[in-house]
Amino acid sequence: MENNTNPKAAIVTKFGTIEVEIAEKAAPITAANFLSYVDDGSFDSSVFYRTVLLDNQPDNDVKIEVIQGGLGMDKIQGNARKPSIQQETTNITGLSHKDGVISMARLAPDSATSEFFICVNDQPELDFGGKRNPDGQGFAAFGRVTSGMEVVRQIQVQPHEAQNLTPPIAIQTIKRLS
Repeated sequence: MENNTNPKAAIVTKFGTIEVEIAEKAAPITAANFLSYVDDGSFDSSVFYRTVLLDNQPDNDVKIEVIQGGLGMDKIQGNARKPSIQQETTNITGLSHKDGVISMARLAPDSATSEFFICVNDQPELDFGGKRNPDGQGFAAFGRVTSGMEVVRQIQVQPHEAQNLTPPIAIQTIKRLS
């Protein structure tokens, strides 16, 4: 995915910075959606609010490991969600949910808006045809961490109740680097 023309962004937290490369050509709809939230400042003062570990998902037969952030389930500090986007499945984009991949969270196909997650370790069950979601459509991967996976891993093991980080980890800003 490394491409000198792909946009890059920095996710700044109290634990450090996570730099991501956005796969604009492979996942143009998803990339444009994420970058629109970055460019208008909507992600500034948002949060990482969810940590999924192998031992905190008792009701799931298919286990995954991710941290999830964005605007949250409701509006946060006046940041409003934009309309949902068409899902770009991994069988179309050619991207896979490998360690460090950033992807859009969603409930149903074509329902992603502002919520994103970062994979900790390879998560093939999140790809198209994977078994994590009963519809088999997987999730829309759109980039990858290029530096700061130690920050992702540190966030993942912060105090939590069930899958909710307690307290959520503030995202100070997400800004474009290029």
